[in-house]
Amino acid sequence: MFSKVEKVTCVGAGYVGGPTCAMIAHKCPDIQVTVVDMNSEKIAEWNSEKLPIYEPGLHEIVMAARGKNLHFSSDIPKAIREADLIFISVNTPTKNYGRGKGMAPDLKYVESVARTIAQHAGAPKIVVEKSTVPVKAAESISFILREAQKNDTRLAFQVLSNPEFLAEGTAIRDLSNPDRVLIGGESTKEGQEAIHHLVSIYERWVPRDRILTTNTWSSELSKLAANAFLAQRISSINAMSAVCEATGADVREVAHAVGFDSRIGNKFLQASVGFGGSCFQKDVLSLVYLCESLNLQKVADYWMGVIDINNWQRRRFADKIIAELFNTVTDKRIAIFGFAFKKNTGDTRESSSIYVSSHLLEEHAKLAIYDPKVSEKQIRMELGNNVDKQIVEKLVTVCADPYEAAAGAHAIVVLTEWDEFKELDYSRIYSSMQHPAAIFDGRLILDQPVLRDIGFRTFAIGTAPDQAYNLFGSSGCC
Repeated sequence: MFSKVEKVTCVGAGYVGGPTCAMIAHKCPDIQVTVVDMNSEKIAEWNSEKLPIYEPGLHEIVMAARGKNLHFSSDIPKAIREADLIFISVNTPTKNYGRGKGMAPDLKYVESVARTIAQHAGAPKIVVEKSTVPVKAAESISFILREAQKNDTRLAFQVLSNPEFLAEGTAIRDLSNPDRVLIGGESTKEGQEAIHHLVSIYERWVPRDRILTTNTWSSELSKLAANAFLAQRISSINAMSAVCEATGADVREVAHAVGFDSRIGNKFLQASVGFGGSCFQKDVLSLVYLCESLNLQKVADYWMGVIDINNWQRRRFADKIIAELFNTVTDKRIAIFGFAFKKNTGDTRESSSIYVSSHLLEEHAKLAIYDPKVSEKQIRMELGNNVDKQIVEKLVTVCADPYEAAAGAHAIVVLTEWDEFKELDYSRIYSSMQHPAAIFDGRLILDQPVLRDIGFRTFAIGTAPDQAYNLFGSSGCC
C-alpha cells in the first residue's frame, strides 16, 4: 500500500473532524492534515479568527498549525486524491423518515462520502470510520469501495473503525490524553497493515497500551455500548432524584454514598434536568433499533427505558416550575440561564433547555434566555423546531447578559452549569425581579441557603426545599 502515512484528509469539519485533525496536526508536524467539507461557510469560519465551534484550547492549537500542516478546504476531490488515509467524520443523525424513523441512524452522508472516495481516490487508501455508525456500517462502505476496485486496478482500500470518545467541553483534553483509542479492522494481512498505520499516528502521543485493536464489528458496537452505559447511569441517578424529592433524601448525599462503592464508582452520578448532546440519545436509539432488528425486544425495551426516563425528567422539571409558580406561568417572565446542553460548548443538540423551554412556551410563559456561547439565531431555530415559530417570536427574548434576562422575571431556571452562574450578584438580581422570586436549579450548582437568605424561593433537582444546599461543589454535567 505505502510505507508511511504522510497525508491525512478528514471529510467533515464538525465537532469531531475539526478538533481531531487539529490534534493530529499539532502532535504530528510531519503529517499534512486537510479537513474538507461541502459547507463553504463552515470552511471559511475554520480559516478565520472565529472558529465555527467553541472548545477550550481548540483555538490555540488550530492557530499554531493552520497554514503549516493543517488546512481547511472545500476541494473534496483534490483532498481525497492526495491523501493516504481518509477519515469519514460526517453527521449520522437519527432518521426522521421511513424505516427506522425516530431510532435508526441515517447513513446517507456516510454513503455519499464513500462514493465520493471511490470516484476520486485514484490510488490505494485507508478509509477510517470516525462517525458513530451502526454495527456493520464498515461492511457497507467496503462494498461500495470494492465495486470501484473492479473497474480500476490502481485502487485498493482498507476500511477501519476508529470511533471517537470525546466529551464536548473537554474535547481537546480528551484528545491529548485519551482513556483509550479504539481501532477495529480486518484480520487479513492488509487489514493488520492498515491498523498498524493508524496506530503509528496515535502512538506519537498516546501510550501504546491505551491503543486497543479489535475486529471492526466490536469497535463499532463498543461506541454504542459506551454511550448507552453512560446514559444509563445518568437516567438511574435522575430516577433516584425523584425519589429523593418525595422522601426528603438528598440526591447528592445518595450519589456520594453510592459512588464510594468501588464496584460502581462516582462518575456520571450527577443528577440533573437530563442529558443532551449529539451522542447519548442518538446512540441509545440506534442500539434500540439494532436490538429490535435482531428480535431482542426485551433488550430493546430495557435500553428504551433510559430514553424514557430522560424525557420524563425534563417534563417533570417543567411541571415542577409550573406548579411552584402557583400552577400558571401564562404571561409570566421566566429567565432561562443556559441553552447549550452543557458548559464549555455552544452545542445545543438535544439540549434539555430546548425541551424545558418548549414545555413552558406551551403554557404561554414569556422566556428571557441567556447563554454565553449560543447565538440568538440558534436559540430561535431550536425552539422553532419544537414550538410554533409565531409563539417563539412572540414570547422569547434573547438577552445579552443574565442580569438583563432576570430583570422583571418571576423566576430563574438554571439549565446549563456555566461557571459564571455561580458567581453572579444574586442580591442585585433579586432586587430586579418580581416578588415572590423563585430559582429552579436544574444543575445543582447554586448555594441554596445563601439564595434563601436573600429572599428567593429555591427548588433544586433531587432535594427537598429545606435541604437544597451545595454539599460537594459543582454537580458537573451530563
